[in-house]
Amino acid sequence: MKRKVNGSWSLKTCLDMSVSRFSEHVAQLQSEEMRILSRSKRGWVWNQMFVLEEFSGPEPILVGRLHTDLDPGSKKIKYILSGDGAGTIFQINDITGDIHAIKRLDREEKAEYTLTAQAVDWETSKPLEPPSEFIIKVQDINDNAPEFLNGPYHATVPEMSILGTSVTNVTATDADDPVYGNSAKLVYSILEGQPYFSIEPETAIIKTALPNMDREAKEEYLVVIQAKDMGGHSGGLSGTTTLTVTLTDVNDNPPKFAQSLYHFSVPEDVVLGTAIGRVKANDQDIGENAQSSYDIIDGDGTALFEITSDAQAQDGVIRLRKPLDFETKKSYTLKVEAANIHIDPRFSSRGPFKDTATVKIVVEDADEPPVFSSPTYLLEVHENAALNSVIGQVTARDPDITSSPIRFSIDRHTDLERQFNINADDGKITLATPLDRELSVWHNITIIATEIRNHSQISRVPVAIKVLDVNDNAPEFASEYEAFLCENGKPGQVIQTVSAMDKDDPKNGHFFLYSLLPEMANNPNFTIKKNEDNSLSILAKHNGFNRQKQEVYLLPIVISDSGNPPLSSTSTLTIRVCGCSNDGVVQSCNVEAYVLPIGLSMGALIAILACIILLLVIVVLFVTLRRHKNEPLIIKDDEDVRENIIRYDDEGGGEEDTEAFDIATLQNPDGINGFLPRKDIKPDLQFMPRQGLAPVPNGVDVDEFINVRLHEADNDPTAPPYDSIQIYGYEGRGSVAGSLSSLESTTSDSDQNFDYLSDWGPRFKRLGELYSVGESDKET
Repeated sequence: MKRKVNGSWSLKTCLDMSVSRFSEHVAQLQSEEMRILSRSKRGWVWNQMFVLEEFSGPEPILVGRLHTDLDPGSKKIKYILSGDGAGTIFQINDITGDIHAIKRLDREEKAEYTLTAQAVDWETSKPLEPPSEFIIKVQDINDNAPEFLNGPYHATVPEMSILGTSVTNVTATDADDPVYGNSAKLVYSILEGQPYFSIEPETAIIKTALPNMDREAKEEYLVVIQAKDMGGHSGGLSGTTTLTVTLTDVNDNPPKFAQSLYHFSVPEDVVLGTAIGRVKANDQDIGENAQSSYDIIDGDGTALFEITSDAQAQDGVIRLRKPLDFETKKSYTLKVEAANIHIDPRFSSRGPFKDTATVKIVVEDADEPPVFSSPTYLLEVHENAALNSVIGQVTARDPDITSSPIRFSIDRHTDLERQFNINADDGKITLATPLDRELSVWHNITIIATEIRNHSQISRVPVAIKVLDVNDNAPEFASEYEAFLCENGKPGQVIQTVSAMDKDDPKNGHFFLYSLLPEMANNPNFTIKKNEDNSLSILAKHNGFNRQKQEVYLLPIVISDSGNPPLSSTSTLTIRVCGCSNDGVVQSCNVEAYVLPIGLSMGALIAILACIILLLVIVVLFVTLRRHKNEPLIIKDDEDVRENIIRYDDEGGGEEDTEAFDIATLQNPDGINGFLPRKDIKPDLQFMPRQGLAPVPNGVDVDEFINVRLHEADNDPTAPPYDSIQIYGYEGRGSVAGSLSSLESTTSDSDQNFDYLSDWGPRFKRLGELYSVGESDKET
């Protein structure tokens, strides 16, 4: 309660007595003693007002009443209310000061309202006192149930956990006022999920209620959790949610073979590494807890078989490591073990986490190919071995019980020259062609063994044949030697050192003996000396050699080897006498060097001669190009009457213009002796030269001449394969008047009369006769 002095205001709070929860509280407020302090102008009696939320009735609920002692009851004072919800939620009687709530209130939306009260004059609306604020609080009721905002929930807990292991905790919320009453006080409980789990009533922590829950027995549990307000008492509101608890796996189960004995069979010819069978140990655990490794721990086939783990299928694969032989052993027994890879020490007392099983493997007989007595063969033969002699022998057998006979052959792809043969029955290899160690030391062939009863069963074996050396090659010079002897050499001087070579390969190495021919044993010019490195030095016996007297000496040398029997050959060393400097450097070995001019060597002469030849070639080429450039396209002489037509797209300057068109007029047909080939067109056919016209005097009939030439051009197969215009012009040589030719006028349609040419004098008489003849022919 709040009191203000000066005046005598009194506040009365009237509540609906039908609300039993607040009847006692309202009565206490109404019965409280009001102390009034006097002031000169006004006095307030002021309390905080309350209104119950969610109250709904036929009439607006009375919240409280405002009254001032300044009101004498004459109805001259008017009460005004303003602030939160004034006029919309709260309404005041301006005469009595009663405040009513005209709408249903929700504390969860708005918990309190701040309003302002003021008393004014009824007539003038003049404030009698300053405005004063007061609060109307909405009183909470339990109208909201608890809610689990994040549900439904999921949680995991390892299997085999001890009692009271924490799983998770859940939380519910209540929108009611947590301060006033127990409307928001929550208590948690489990409706479903017992006896496996329990929950703390106030903290909502969920724990295991049973120890050693087994995932393999049940993996998932559904727990229904309830939250109830009012401290869990009767009449409180409640909300529920679900919690799914999943037990996670731990390695608490050992692997177990589905059967204690496995049987497998395998052919003896199976390829190495082939899977023979699979064994599997089942484990109730999952993931890495179920992973097992497989091993062969005992048995009579531990060296022939192996087992590997298949991570995807979680089983063991038995594979063959070494070849099987039905004839040697027909069955094997193995003891295999499966053991967990990841072991949890907490459950080691449940062990051991492994299991064993027995595997019996039966070997089946198969038709096997022949087997050679050795995987490879090495034979040796001398290169002078006789044909058809036996080099060696290979043997093979059929390992099967039936023991089929074997037939031998040579793979001719490895013996393309057919140097060897083999006996098909006993496998003896013989020599078919002569051998030469110096050509090939090794011969590698492949022998094939085939079962006679089953030709599909074959085997191959490599045979290496080494050709042994015999002394069948005489030694000779290692290279072509040519020695040079200085004219100013000294007696005993080494002229040349030579070495020998032998294609044979003796076991103790080469040892050569050198000598001169018997008839040259006392050679007056040269002698020989054997060196320790198996080489030979040639020495001069005297000095004073002269190339003018003898330029070249030939020295035959006999070379013998140490073979059995020894072989020898004669090689000739060429010794050339040369001119040398004082320090023994060879300068010239040619006799012609003495007749050369002083100061001019043979090389200089050769260079001069080469320059002269080059200049001559250049001159010849220059003259040839000049001639080729001046040669016309048409081969002609003074009597040629043909010409090439060159077309220009410009207008000529008349008969006086001799520059615009270079016309090579056809000359007098006198002397034309046949067909002249054209050089600008290559004829496709060889055309026989036509018979030329006989020479005629100056009075030739030009019209007839042109017609003949025109006919020949039309029927000439060497002419261009397209229509062409050929114009023939004739210029007489006897006219002193010069050229006045217009032969084309004879083919025109004009009515021109050329008789006037006879009046021009004797110079034009012949021309007039020609045109007169042409006119008369046209009239005819």
